[in-house]
Amino acid sequence: MSRRVGVRCDAGGTRGAGHLVRCVALAEELRGRGVEVCFLGDVAGSWARAQLLERRLPLLPAPDRPARLAALVRDLGLDAVVLDSYELPPGTGAAVRASAAVLAIVDGDPLGQDADLYLDQNLGAELRPVPQPVRRLAGSHYVLLRDSVRRLRRRGGTRRDAPRVLCFFGGTDSAGVAPAWARALADTGLPFQATVVSPTPFAAHGPFTVIPPTDRLPALMAEADLVVTAAGSAVWELLYLGVPAALTWVAANQLIGYEALVGRGIAAGAGPAPDAAATKVLAGLLADPEAREEYGRRGRGLVDGRGRERVADALLALLG
Repeated sequence: MSRRVGVRCDAGGTRGAGHLVRCVALAEELRGRGVEVCFLGDVAGSWARAQLLERRLPLLPAPDRPARLAALVRDLGLDAVVLDSYELPPGTGAAVRASAAVLAIVDGDPLGQDADLYLDQNLGAELRPVPQPVRRLAGSHYVLLRDSVRRLRRRGGTRRDAPRVLCFFGGTDSAGVAPAWARALADTGLPFQATVVSPTPFAAHGPFTVIPPTDRLPALMAEADLVVTAAGSAVWELLYLGVPAALTWVAANQLIGYEALVGRGIAAGAGPAPDAAATKVLAGLLADPEAREEYGRRGRGLVDGRGRERVADALLALLG
């Protein structure tokens, strides 16, 4: 009899798409093992919805109240539920656990959710103390990567007079910061060719190509000499590919990853805003290929691409 797993997450609008992307990666792994997977939540925006439609992953609206979500879980006959949202009431995990196993994906703070298993894929998460006897998968050993990333190998990194730069801030740039960071790149006064991902078209004077959110993002990463981005879930894809990155943050939860990666010299820190200090950092990276590539070398190997297999093993082990 096939196991059935529900994924409770939201995406689009001001939420961004990071929760959805990592849950899609886990869903791909589970589906490959014959598990039925459905998504429960609010997924807004054509790009985000397409991630589910293209993979034939069903999406159902999810009730806000924990008791009603638990009732839906029972009605659907789900064996396990993955919770990945900052917006769920604290009692959601406890209510769902009455009838299904719960995996909670967190970024540091579990936000009051009860679960049978916790996943925190942030770099250094394994070093942070947690109350016992919590069962936890922690650190970059458990990073969830999509098929579209795992099958790629990097093609950037060659010496060019004008480095290829990719500039994006989550799958949908929910904070609307792409135009400002494009200006910071232009202010370096150095040669480059940049692709900027923005859901809202804008005029960018200089060597810029502005494109809407795209499924080609992993391929664009692999072709880049430098990526300017926020310290969200896409960072793990960059580490897997070994692509040098200059990081900022656009949400408070991203500061954990930013500080860990920049503090260990795995990525360049561009700071919180595209100001003069950030422009100086970008100029240094554009002008010095060796310094740029050193970041890629330090990051390569931290994410081996098999994290989702380890997470799926642990989740299915809960079900016996």
